[in-house]
Amino acid sequence: MRIVVPLKAVPDLVEEIEFTPDGTGIDREYLAFVLNEWDDQALEEALLVKEVSGGEVIVAGLADDPGIDQLLYTALAKGADGAVKISGGAQDTHARSALLAAYLAESPADLIITGVQAPDDLDGQLPPMLAARLGFPHVCVAIAVEAAGGSARIRQEFSGGRSQQLEVTLPAVVGVQAARQPPRYAPISRIRQVTQAGGIEEVTVPAASTQPALTVRRMYTPEQTGHAQMLTGGTGPVADQIIELLRSRGLVKG
Repeated sequence: MRIVVPLKAVPDLVEEIEFTPDGTGIDREYLAFVLNEWDDQALEEALLVKEVSGGEVIVAGLADDPGIDQLLYTALAKGADGAVKISGGAQDTHARSALLAAYLAESPADLIITGVQAPDDLDGQLPPMLAARLGFPHVCVAIAVEAAGGSARIRQEFSGGRSQQLEVTLPAVVGVQAARQPPRYAPISRIRQVTQAGGIEEVTVPAASTQPALTVRRMYTPEQTGHAQMLTGGTGPVADQIIELLRSRGLVKG
């Protein structure tokens, strides 16, 4: 079984984010980039499937993503069997799905497991778009994947903690919400060892010709609507201030 896991580099949200001069994008020059947390969950689930059913896990990233080499090497250190870096250029989910589909058309997979969304894609549509381009069935918001023979059993999560189990015919695309266990840790020494060995395959596919799904006209920082009020003093005086504050806002009577 050949399992392909697309990986995406996204801005580290703990960093201070600044806009480009025209206000239509994020200034990436000084930003740190990390692996999309849902893709990390997808990789873990793919490795769990491999441990039970055999086969190989191939991670695939786009060359335009900042720091993608390091993310691919880290995935190899965690247990992936191969890594592919795809050139072609992509700015949104539509273009990413087109590039990944072009690669998968030349290097077919039995199962494509990807993160259900990313913090910067606005729509969370990569799994269904990829499935539509490939003509494969797909299941999103998955929390468990079991593959055997020519099918896969997938547990899909709903709001309120409910879930259902589905069975799909392979090949298929699965969008993972959470793996069955936390993503495994890769020691720095292991990552360094894998990096020195190299092994990332570089592939060029035709540039995506899709039209952008949306045009960003302007980005804004969140508006400040209030501020915190700091209370000082001993326990008794602070408690009195809290009660008075609640009383003034009509939250406490008497």
